[in-house]
Amino acid sequence: MEKIVFLDRATLEANVRRPDFPHHWQEYAATAPDEVVGRLEGATIAITNKVQLRAATLAQLPHLRLIAEAATGVNNLDVDWCREHGIAIVNIRNYAIHTVPEHVFMMILALRRNLLAYRGDLQRGLWQQADQFCLFTHPLHDIHGSTLGIVGHGALGKAVAVMARAFGMTVLFAEHKGATVIRAGFVSFEQALEQCDVLTLHVPLTDVTRNLIGAAELGRMKPSALLINAARGGVVDEAALVEALREGRIAGAGFDVLSAEPPCAGNPLLELDLPNLIVTPHVAWASREAMQILADQLIDNIEAFVRGESQNRVA
Repeated sequence: MEKIVFLDRATLEANVRRPDFPHHWQEYAATAPDEVVGRLEGATIAITNKVQLRAATLAQLPHLRLIAEAATGVNNLDVDWCREHGIAIVNIRNYAIHTVPEHVFMMILALRRNLLAYRGDLQRGLWQQADQFCLFTHPLHDIHGSTLGIVGHGALGKAVAVMARAFGMTVLFAEHKGATVIRAGFVSFEQALEQCDVLTLHVPLTDVTRNLIGAAELGRMKPSALLINAARGGVVDEAALVEALREGRIAGAGFDVLSAEPPCAGNPLLELDLPNLIVTPHVAWASREAMQILADQLIDNIEAFVRGESQNRVA
């Protein structure tokens, strides 16, 4: 009988059905690093969203056959070690193709229309003191007719492109940074930076993408451009972004992710009090509808593994 342990059930606000095969199910709202080995003792299937499972931990779990990632990103897992030692990994795919693009455009619209700045003006009574029917304290820009640069050509990048075109935007997919060959339908990474009015990131965090956007890349962008990150915090050099925002070298930024989460030790982006910076607490993925899709796919993946099928396998 399979022993299934969900290490951080509280990260998923959805109904998680039980698998259709004989099993023992155990779940914990959250699991601290020093609790992982004890809680997974004898487990054959581990479910994790953000709890890290590295080689030193995995080596102490001889019964483990499957890690079911309750998310798309697997940077919390030692994938190479699992491959070498026969532990399968499955992840969640394409569940957020509506919720993430909607969150991205929420931030784009709020920034292009200076929503937070106008809200602040109203709170300070500026409209009440105006000498005409409207208040022109901040510039307003349409997104229709503007250019969206997208870094990442996966399901989310493509879904954002569909929404952008519906808004009347021109879409540029950026080729890999440093690529010598530009694929059909793409523009060079540098061209995307230089031509976009909004740059949105939809790539995983890897050694290649860490600090993909730094001071040099921000310097290539238009002073009127926005940077949106609903991917992973480490993809952007946050200190460089803070400097660019303070100096007005880009027009604004919308971030749903930070380099360390939760930001217990602080973060330079959280120290900025600017109306052209929006930071949300890693919730772009988390509509109730999307979380239920995720929960259903999580169990589908586990059931497929037990049947001997390869579904959404990472390793």
